[in-house]
Amino acid sequence: MLVERGGAELKTNRVILGRTFVLLAVCGVIAFAALSVRLYDIQIRKHEYYEERAVEQQTRQTTIAASRGTIYDANGKILAMSASADTVFLSPYEMQLYGEDPEFVASGLSELLGVDKASILEKTLDTKSWYSTIKTKVEQETAEQVRAFKEEHGLKSIHLEADTKRYYPYGTLACQVIGFVGDENYGLEGLEAQFDSYLTGTNGAVVRLKTERGTDLLFNDFEDYYDASDGSDITLTIDSNIQHYVEKYLAQAIADYDIQNGGACIAMDPKTGRILALANEGKYDLNNYLEVSEKDRAELDLITDPEEYGTKLNEALLRQWRNKALSDTYEPGSVFKIITLAMALEEGVVHEDDTFYCGGAIPAEQIPGRTDPLKCWRSAGHGSQTLAQAMQNSCNVALVNIGMRIGAEKFYEYIDAFGFFERTGFDLPGESGSIWWRDEVFLDADNKSQLAAASFGQTFNITPIQLITAVSATVNGGYLVRPHVVEQITDQSGQVLLSDDSAVVRQVISSETSSIVRDILERVVSEGTGVNAHVSGYRIGGKTGTTTKTSEEAEGKPKEYIVSFCGVAPADDPEIIVLLLLDNPTNESGIYISGGAMAAPVVGGILSDVLPYMGIRPQYTEDEVKEMNIQVKKVEGYTVSDAQAVLESSGLAVRVVGGGDKVTGQLPAPGGTVSPGTRVIIYADAETPEGEVAAPDLGGKSYNAAKAQLEELGLFIRSSGAPASVGDVAVTTQSAPPDSSVKIGSIIDVVLIDRNTLGDY
Repeated sequence: MLVERGGAELKTNRVILGRTFVLLAVCGVIAFAALSVRLYDIQIRKHEYYEERAVEQQTRQTTIAASRGTIYDANGKILAMSASADTVFLSPYEMQLYGEDPEFVASGLSELLGVDKASILEKTLDTKSWYSTIKTKVEQETAEQVRAFKEEHGLKSIHLEADTKRYYPYGTLACQVIGFVGDENYGLEGLEAQFDSYLTGTNGAVVRLKTERGTDLLFNDFEDYYDASDGSDITLTIDSNIQHYVEKYLAQAIADYDIQNGGACIAMDPKTGRILALANEGKYDLNNYLEVSEKDRAELDLITDPEEYGTKLNEALLRQWRNKALSDTYEPGSVFKIITLAMALEEGVVHEDDTFYCGGAIPAEQIPGRTDPLKCWRSAGHGSQTLAQAMQNSCNVALVNIGMRIGAEKFYEYIDAFGFFERTGFDLPGESGSIWWRDEVFLDADNKSQLAAASFGQTFNITPIQLITAVSATVNGGYLVRPHVVEQITDQSGQVLLSDDSAVVRQVISSETSSIVRDILERVVSEGTGVNAHVSGYRIGGKTGTTTKTSEEAEGKPKEYIVSFCGVAPADDPEIIVLLLLDNPTNESGIYISGGAMAAPVVGGILSDVLPYMGIRPQYTEDEVKEMNIQVKKVEGYTVSDAQAVLESSGLAVRVVGGGDKVTGQLPAPGGTVSPGTRVIIYADAETPEGEVAAPDLGGKSYNAAKAQLEELGLFIRSSGAPASVGDVAVTTQSAPPDSSVKIGSIIDVVLIDRNTLGDY
């Protein structure tokens, strides 16, 4: 029985043991399967993740900053460049690890870096952090001072990391073109933003092994070095010298005419579309792009509410960064008459010997859809005039009649052909589109009011870059070209990545039509409303414009204007075209508000400096030679009679002070240039006066009256603008502001305008 029971127990144990082995096997298989899945997940699916974590734990990586590409002007001058800088950061973890005094460290860094001490102390509280930035873009001199502070006191928690900082050597020059970069070296405005992908390089790195505490291993033989790849360089079509001239004259015009809403000026090669200069007012310093103008700062300092202050500051910054030449639309006014003239000549609906009568207005019944007469700017009318004279007079009535001959449908086709229905494709950000009547409205046979107004540049809005591009097509032989500011982009090996050669979009008018347009525009300057853009020795063509900002007037505000002028030179074969617009001049300046009185002289001044710089030699007429300013010769030491003979032979008058035989002094000083007929004072054994006098207010005075008043004070005149002997000329601006102190003997520059040719509405 015992044997039998023992056999049963043995059998039972074997069954249990077998089941246990099976269960263990099953569990083992399940566990192995789960482990396999987990290992697969770790080693295969998440291999890169854990590898990166391991590398992060075992290595320290130091970034080698890549330099951003350089921006050059057309002559190779550096407009934007990157230089070495450093980022200073703290390791609060190491500060605690090595027992360094947060108060001492914060005080030292605050003094060296100009960073608030409290903000540094706050960053030291996060003792788990290995990296807390104190200041970026630290210049080399300051960075060396931080290194010296760190080494002198054996501080291990302070670190410096190589970086780059963007510099703009010319500060404000072409600021709205170039733009700027932010703290992270990304382009935020202008070319810096538009071509950021080209300018930005690829950072390099140094990788070293580190301990479990995060410090570098001693006797570390492992180090990988990855070179940085610098960004590509950009060469512009902008000529910094021409840009300087344009900015100088634009800023002076803003001050002289009390311009309220700034202005814009574009200078372009009309044959290639290369932008030679592009300026907006006001300017800002690219090296301190978050600083606003003194005027805006004064207004901001009066605001006490923080929210309002922030809003106004942001508005001021956006206003100074804005590129009016691309982003703002406006009614072009009479400058647009060039386009109407070109399309009419091309279609053969007008000819040079056609005549047009202007009685001052066109009755409403003669223009379908119009409810009131359409007036010319000259209420008395211009009478009978040829085509050229109609343009010289800027006659609205004549241009409306020309527009009616063209017809709405053909007019609309040319507007499209000249590029006004699309953006130019200019290679800067922020270009706006135009605002035009819808075709079903403009082409309505029962309503010609839009066509009539559009014929002389009203009731639609375009951008300055669109207008100068279209006018270029009328004078360059008839070709619409794409304006551009980037000449080429090259990598660090010199390989050209992008080249922007002259791109002809299409031919709009024939070369024969273009030749006639050029001839008529030259007569506008030599005989018409553009005479104040005259430059002695050069053939200048152009057209004035004055636009009433009707949208402002409709809101019950005072009437505002945009005055403009578009000039080309040389008129027979243009190498440069300049478009200037001034937004809202005031009567405070005392100058008649019009493009002829305000904008034309400014463009004339620009061309007087730019054309000689471009190597275009003047060719003076006999009349111009007589009007040329004269350099005063040195006559000190001469006998009085010899001195008189020398000065009078050069076209100057003489006044003798003193009774001696020899000249002991003279005013103005030798070498200065003055207007012909200026009375030079020579002192014969008499004391030459010194000291200062208050400059008189010459605004609005005739040339002769201004000259006489200056000479009474011991001052002298030098004129530019309209010829002094032609028409009813008057002083519009002067180099020395009224009541400012000037030395006796100083030469005052004045700009003259012909008051008989100011109309251009």
